[in-house]
Amino acid sequence: MSATLVMTNGYIYTMDSQRPTATAVAMRDGKIMAVGDDADLKELLAGDGEWLDLNGRCVVPGLVDAHVHFEGFSLARQRVDLDGAESLGEVLQRVADYADQLQANPYLTNGEQWLQGRGWAQDTWREPTFPTAAQLDQVVSQIPVCLRHKSGHAAWVNTTALQFAGITETTPDPPGGQIQRDDRGQPTGILFEDAMSLVTDKLPKPTLEQLSKAMVDAQSYCWQTGLTGLHDFDGRSCFQALQILRQRGDLGLRVVKNIPVTRLDYATGVGLRSGFGDEWLRIGGVKIFADGALGARTATMVEPYENDPQNRGIVVTDKEEMRAFAGKASANGLSVTIHAIGDRANHDVLDVYEAVRKEEVGEKQRELLLHRIEHVQLLHPSDLHRLAQLNVIASMQPVHATSDMDVADAYWGDRTRYSYAWRTMLESGATLVFGSDAPVERIDPLSGIYAAVTRQRADGSPSAEGWHPEQKLTMHETIHAFTKAAAITSGQARQLGSIIPGKLADLTVFDRDIFTIPGNELLDVKIAGTIVGGEFRHRSW
Repeated sequence: MSATLVMTNGYIYTMDSQRPTATAVAMRDGKIMAVGDDADLKELLAGDGEWLDLNGRCVVPGLVDAHVHFEGFSLARQRVDLDGAESLGEVLQRVADYADQLQANPYLTNGEQWLQGRGWAQDTWREPTFPTAAQLDQVVSQIPVCLRHKSGHAAWVNTTALQFAGITETTPDPPGGQIQRDDRGQPTGILFEDAMSLVTDKLPKPTLEQLSKAMVDAQSYCWQTGLTGLHDFDGRSCFQALQILRQRGDLGLRVVKNIPVTRLDYATGVGLRSGFGDEWLRIGGVKIFADGALGARTATMVEPYENDPQNRGIVVTDKEEMRAFAGKASANGLSVTIHAIGDRANHDVLDVYEAVRKEEVGEKQRELLLHRIEHVQLLHPSDLHRLAQLNVIASMQPVHATSDMDVADAYWGDRTRYSYAWRTMLESGATLVFGSDAPVERIDPLSGIYAAVTRQRADGSPSAEGWHPEQKLTMHETIHAFTKAAAITSGQARQLGSIIPGKLADLTVFDRDIFTIPGNELLDVKIAGTIVGGEFRHRSW
């Protein structure tokens, strides 16, 4: 049998302990055919096959983003981008400019008069205070506006949106949410956690065709960043659109679809189990929110936030309710994945998993379900080893550490020694898997790789050593978290995650050897190629 594609003269890091490195790889029928030396593999090439000289480029298993909101990411690419704005004035100017675009091009709103966007983060502004509806009214007052915080755990709306949603001084805070109010009890225009739904439930919904089209555009961007797969955390419409792409043959990313806990009864009712699907689209776990986020100061804490003695965050799902959801999912063959950022939230989630594991052992399940905690941003010292002890996966996003370090220092103080603790997780024996949380952060995995090995921002801050440098990872550990660990986490280790004959031919090619260059050069690295199923989806040479 002959290979249809052979690549030689490269630095290939296989993530296979039996053969960690090679210079050549051969592919056929969407799978890895052989891994080895240049001369031997070139002889395998079919007469009509393609031979490529990597010329010293670096190849790793296909990078997987293990935490993405793909619908949100796809649609955010079509809305006003507020990420990186350094002041309230800059945000308002971007909104005003986008409003002018909407007026000139009404089709951008799909006929629905709303202005939407995402990415503002008041803690990064020169004057770090929450904005107000009145300030937003200054630039857009005729149509409703809804702008999500960078974290996704707060929304900023104008007066027209408040009126449209019927939010007044007498509107009660919904369970798991809070309406920010001024000294007179009037809504300010900031909505936290589940209070956002008072407005977001009123937003116009794109059609499945519009969403599918947006996803095709977003998928192309993902290939350019080196991604071959992702684990999605959005809802029903996202799953529907992904199925449409799969049916049409247009899905070119391996997608693990997690299920919102609001759909748990439906999932168990039809008998869905984790792992159901095919090599392109498969069921993951049931997603639950334990708490909020650091930036919005809604992450649930054991002790109050620094200089905010009355604030211990917002409990989105209480412990007993989480316990009931997790138990039901597990009993029906569905793994569980729980968002937890604050140390109290992580502690409660670990207690829930401890109880669930006892039930699973009692029921003599043949294989333990692949339960996860999403983010694991701050752990109490007493919980540092519990993920490993309970065989719970630490699903973390390295770029959060460098984005959040100033806010974390301000709100968590000395507790940050236990935050974004990747090294601690690995050394405890826990499986560590990486993602981006896009559109909260950029989906580009190179940003996460850089953050993981340097603990620095792009400008080199906070120091040459990095923020809490004891938590830095090696390049091998980092790539493992984006590749082999992602396959383990999704139950696909037999098909993906390493460059071994017989596995699916998903590969990411860098323009230089990322394992040997200094960390400060990583952000200059380019993605030279992305191969999914033995086919180039992106190639620059």
